[in-house]
Amino acid sequence: MEKIYEGMLGETPFFVTELTTQHLQQIEDLQVEVYEALADKTILQPLSTEEFEYILNGQGMMIGAYAGEKLIAFRALLNPPIDEEHLGYDCGIPEIEFNRVLYQEISNVSPKYRGYGLQKTLATVVMSNIDVEKYDYVCSTVKPFNIPSLKDKFSQDLVIKGLKIKYVDKLRYIFFKDLRRELPLLTEKQVINMGDTAAQQQLLKQGFLGTSMYEENNDWFVVYEK
Repeated sequence: MEKIYEGMLGETPFFVTELTTQHLQQIEDLQVEVYEALADKTILQPLSTEEFEYILNGQGMMIGAYAGEKLIAFRALLNPPIDEEHLGYDCGIPEIEFNRVLYQEISNVSPKYRGYGLQKTLATVVMSNIDVEKYDYVCSTVKPFNIPSLKDKFSQDLVIKGLKIKYVDKLRYIFFKDLRRELPLLTEKQVINMGDTAAQQQLLKQGFLGTSMYEENNDWFVVYEK
């Protein structure tokens, strides 16, 4: 396997490689292990075999971290089918460019290897291996108060472009990053409680972007700027 990154998790060496269909069984076994260890099962939307195969057969990219022979984490980017749910609509991307959009999909880390920042490492590796000849945008959806996932997106400089019902009945933040250009200089700032959906939606309508978040007195706040 070609190594695209090598590092240490404490005393354990690990490496990262691009995954293919021959890794499918290991990927699905790890997804089961991660899902079963979750206290709150609603935060992870497991992928089906077909969805994994779709990505592994060229509609996106999947990388995996190995400790020895064992797959201990993976992260996926998906080139999604173009339908009415496409996040390009929510992010103001011209329809003609929807084929240049990648979604940040599932990210799983084995419970045995938590606490080493592996999710963040894989985020950096996957973002730096995107084929910028083919793709210009990265989008993602995250459930409000899914703090690890929200931190993950902000750490990669994705910004909140929307907060709306997706997937029939699920409230989601819609994250966005333009790979070709930096964010413009933002001069106005407002801070809103993460639980106040209406106020956040109002700011997003006015062109504000969610750029960071912080905790204060056991409450989470999102910083909006424009």
